[in-house]
Formats: sequence, C-alpha cells, structure tokens
Amino acid sequence: MRKKYAISAIAVVAALALTGCVDNSAPDTATPQGDVKVGVDEAAAALLPQEIADAGKLVVGIDPNYAPNEYKDDAGNPIGWEVELGDAMAAKLGLTMDYRSSGFDKIIPSITGGTYDIGLSSFTDNVEREKSVDFVNYYEAGVQWAQQIGADVDPDNACGLTVSVQATTYEETDELPAKSEACVADGKEPINILKFETQDEATTALALGRADAMSADTPITLYAISQASDKIEAAGESFEVAPYGIAIAKDSGLAEAIQAALQSMIDDGTYAKILEAWGVEAGGIDTITINAAGQ
Repeated sequence: MRKKYAISAIAVVAALALTGCVDNSAPDTATPQGDVKVGVDEAAAALLPQEIADAGKLVVGIDPNYAPNEYKDDAGNPIGWEVELGDAMAAKLGLTMDYRSSGFDKIIPSITGGTYDIGLSSFTDNVEREKSVDFVNYYEAGVQWAQQIGADVDPDNACGLTVSVQATTYEETDELPAKSEACVADGKEPINILKFETQDEATTALALGRADAMSADTPITLYAISQASDKIEAAGESFEVAPYGIAIAKDSGLAEAIQAALQSMIDDGTYAKILEAWGVEAGGIDTITINAAGQ
C-alpha cells in the first residue's frame, strides 16, 4: 500500500530531526492536562448503556501521530486538544478514558468488532464511514496544503506534483484521488500521492524536498508549519470544511450519552476553554450532532 522511496521513511524522520524541524512537544498555549475541572453531568451519565456505566471507563482507539490533535508526550502517553476534550467528556459522564494506541485504519474495525468502545482520532465524518459506525460530531476542520517556502503551489492546479499525506486520512482516500482523476480526465499528469504511516513523516518529506506539497486537516498543517516555519508555509487557503466525529458502534446507545456530555461542555464553557488553550477555536461548533454527514 505504501510506496518505496529513495531513502526510507525512518531515515527521512531521522534527518529532519537532526535539522530541528520536527518538534512534537506540546505547544506553549496548551493547557496542562488536569487544569480543566469538570463535574459529572447526571443527565448525560443517565444515558449511558449499563455495561459502560458498570465498567466505569471508555476503551478508546487512538492513533497518536497527528499533532496537535492527538500525539504522544515524552513518556509515550496520548496528549493533544482532542485528548483533553475526550478526558473532559468522560469526566462529564463519570468515566475515565482507557486509550489504546492503534493504526488509524484499524480503529473502526476494532469498534465494529467490539474491541474499542469509541474511536477518537480526528475522524472526518462522511457517508461511507457512517455505514460502519455512528459519529458524534464535535468540530469542523478544513483541508490545508503546505509547500516549501517560496514555492508556488496551487491546490486546485496540482497535476504532476508529488503531494505527501498520512495514509488512510480523508486527504489520501478522497481529496487527492479525486483531484488526480480530474487531472487525468483533462489530459494532464496525475498527482503522485506520497503516503506515509504518520503525519510526521509526511511533513518531513515536504520539508526535505521529497514532496512538492503536503495535504492535511487544517489544524494539523498549521501546527506542522509552526514547528518547521523555516522550511514550509501554507499553500493557498483552507477548503472543504467537514465535521470531525467520535466513532461509536452503530445504534449502541452510547452516541446519545456522548452527545449530551459534549453539549454540556459547550454550554458551561469547558469546550471553548480547551480549544482556545490550543489555538484551534476556529473550528469550534455550538451544537453537537450525530452523523452530520448523512443528514
């Protein structure tokens, strides 16, 4: 599924680390986990399926390689604004979060198979994914491209370019293939989609000139630019805004409890406090929905 390169992905990451381009430490604006105090919302907790209430926790599939949404601290624990949002949501329900690191493409099958209760990993809610799971929508994110400083990349005219991307994300499965097919239909060269296991590797490929551009969700690209501002910059404006959703087994009854907990966080200001602390408030919403893509 992944292409082979002149130098391995590991070598690329190592080289970029030596140049100081990759820094996955928490941004200075981040609220330390635990600073946001959240009480139980009894009405939301009453909606929990009995087996979840009895367990006292949510088993969560997460791919912590997508800073600043979800990534790892120096001890290997998941951190990021989505993690803080998830921890606060669980507190509203009187639960704790039991994070299980996973490859992104394995999370939804593990939910449908009963291994995970939920998936919290920057899932774009779309109609195809809604065939397998329900989504509780909590944020809106667009797509943002990046380029090397001084380049002149147009995301709407990228035929023949090499674009790096994290595998199995919306950008790899939907956005870039559609643009590449349009190029071919117009008699132009297709886009060379350079897939990587992690977002760090996709960013590294661009910074080292292995790719002409990079495509990722807006908060991801803006964070990558902030960490490698001497090498990469935004290419064009954000586009294709779509909802993020927490993935949950279909018709499990858990979606309604999570929806109520997140809405309670919006109503009491906890939600806004977390987003503002991480500088991602632009994608905040006022109403938590379920399966927004299919509506």
